[in-house]
Amino acid sequence: MDRKIPVAVQVYGLRDLLEEHPENFKNVMQKIKDYGYDGVELAGLYGLKPAEVREILKEVGLVPISAHVPFADMVEDLDRVIADYSEIGVKYLVMPYMAEEYRPVNPEGFQKFLPLLNKVGERIHQAGMTFLYHNHDFEFVKLPDGRWGYDAMFEAIPHDHLMSELDTCWCDVATGKVTEFIQKYTDRLPVIHLKDYIKRGEVKNMYKLIGIDQEESGEDEGYFGFRPVGFGQMIWEPILDAALRANTGWAVVEQDEHYDMDPLECARRSREYLRILGW
Repeated sequence: MDRKIPVAVQVYGLRDLLEEHPENFKNVMQKIKDYGYDGVELAGLYGLKPAEVREILKEVGLVPISAHVPFADMVEDLDRVIADYSEIGVKYLVMPYMAEEYRPVNPEGFQKFLPLLNKVGERIHQAGMTFLYHNHDFEFVKLPDGRWGYDAMFEAIPHDHLMSELDTCWCDVATGKVTEFIQKYTDRLPVIHLKDYIKRGEVKNMYKLIGIDQEESGEDEGYFGFRPVGFGQMIWEPILDAALRANTGWAVVEQDEHYDMDPLECARRSREYLRILGW
């Protein structure tokens, strides 16, 4: 297929360069543009005002395609969230993480969560934006009726009120069926997360790697670590091809942790690998 999907970077992966240093924002964004990225997915404003973020991205030439916003912030003050990100020019507002009490493994909490999710999505849709859900692995559990919890969530919410931002890494960790889920969500997957990783053996405490406090569930007997796209165990050609066929509009590179490597170097490597593949 000749068509290619524009590539953005999730700014969460660059947080160490920006937290408490808003003066770095323009220089970091310029680097991202120089590496060949087309846009960014925001994860907070790092002390800047929405108008400042908008002007910097406009000057640099990056599209503010989407933003991860904690669900609690949406519930508490959705009008402000919509106003801030509309001013920046963001098209997609994304729920980045589901609290434990709402997860499919907790049927009562999950059923209480779905109407709330729908209400937020409806309000975002009315404002002319689109609400996306970004998964981890815990959505991919089988319910008593045989459905994946992930599918049950999307089946319960109207298409206009909720679309998918499939995280390829976590879907792969949980199911090994990334391309199948991409195909299943054709025309409901406007943004896809490209995230690479290496996993060996049994890993019980994966979420400490993304800054989530949780009770330790025993000593890890294996290894789990994030990598730049193309430097882990994911096979990207069929995933990218499936995203094209699913009419996905944006691919977002995300790397939660970088270990001893510079975050910008990781972003550069991911973009260079995609360029080698023709992207």
